[in-house]
Amino acid sequence: MKTKLIAGVIATCFAAPVLAQSSVTIYGIADAGFMKTKGESAKLVSGIADGSRIGLKGTEDIGGGFKAIFNLEARVELDTGTQSPGLVTPNQGFYLTKGMDAFKSPALASTLSSLRTGLQPAVAVNSEKALFDRTAMVGLITPVGAIMIGRMYTPGYEVFAAADAFETGTGGTWGGITGGTAGFTALGADIRSQKSIQYRIATPSGLGGSLMYGTKNSGYLGRYNKFLGAAVTYKKGNFDLGVGHNQGEDLQGRKSLTTTTVGGSVKMGDFKLFAGYHDQVNRNSALLADYFNVFTGSVAPGLRAAGVPAANIAALNKIYNDNITRNSQVDASSYQLGMHYRLGQGRLMASAARQNDRTASNSDATLVAVGYDYNISARTDIYSVLSHIKNQNDGQYTPGAAGSPGGFTKVAGEDSHAIQIGVRHRF
Repeated sequence: MKTKLIAGVIATCFAAPVLAQSSVTIYGIADAGFMKTKGESAKLVSGIADGSRIGLKGTEDIGGGFKAIFNLEARVELDTGTQSPGLVTPNQGFYLTKGMDAFKSPALASTLSSLRTGLQPAVAVNSEKALFDRTAMVGLITPVGAIMIGRMYTPGYEVFAAADAFETGTGGTWGGITGGTAGFTALGADIRSQKSIQYRIATPSGLGGSLMYGTKNSGYLGRYNKFLGAAVTYKKGNFDLGVGHNQGEDLQGRKSLTTTTVGGSVKMGDFKLFAGYHDQVNRNSALLADYFNVFTGSVAPGLRAAGVPAANIAALNKIYNDNITRNSQVDASSYQLGMHYRLGQGRLMASAARQNDRTASNSDATLVAVGYDYNISARTDIYSVLSHIKNQNDGQYTPGAAGSPGGFTKVAGEDSHAIQIGVRHRF
């Protein structure tokens, strides 16, 4: 019984089976291809189906049913050799400055442009330029579960990923329309949390679960005072099902991004069916301090240098703070249905997802995608995906990739589509 339990926990900790041995393994994924988005020229993109990476992982049997484990995984952008990608389609996002009509006068046109530039993420992922941004963890497997410490995937996001027919990659990924109201203004789920401790268990019956606690400066960007996550899963035979819940607390002690996800997949002959539901609420964005600093640190000094009276600057600051506080809030639910169908040496993939924006903006979005993944060998595949997003009202969602968010359409409410062709090699 104990031996089976340990083996199950190891399987939930790492994706590759090579870790059953007491050794250190170098592994990785090299993924790149071309992407053509509506209104944009074709471009080379790294990490379309899977984020390109290189990692080290290993175990040591220390006796008595205990094993030491570790995992270090670094992001690699094949197109540039860096570790911090930008948005795939870096058009200007407008939603965060919605309601700031006072800045639209001719005299303040340059100020509004400065605000939008400051709010637009020049670096979409790994702004800290961390070496092991994807995973940095050490742990101990015991006869009654595993305890791990470091930067890891969150329980809620693991359930989200298991329910995604496009496996969190390409323009078809469900997460392409969950990034806050109107486009990539914030994460729709805490993917990882740093400065965290996690307990995991997997039983021979297929039932499993995880609990995660993050200390100060935890969360994906280290902006939380506290982070909590939990999941219950069932993984056995043809079933991979789960329910997960994440909750962050900002550095002021206020409840921040809170998500609940239910979903998974089931195999039926040549078919694999996917379904998921994701609820997200964030009344106190952990990014608010960064947003406030755009005005006080970048815009206000320029206004003072231009001779604008202090009282006018203070009034503009209040208008900015009131609107950015409201615009950074998220209240939405989404769902996705998808499938794989084994066809030849590959699989046909398809999905449909819907984001129901519950804010006053009502910027709903619908995503549909189809693709084919062809296995050249056991480790190498080529793929092609066609995706389409229908935006409403302030929506500016556009298809992205596994390693980089899509970004924004040129005009709010404009539909977007993309075609991607790439190659992926696992080693």
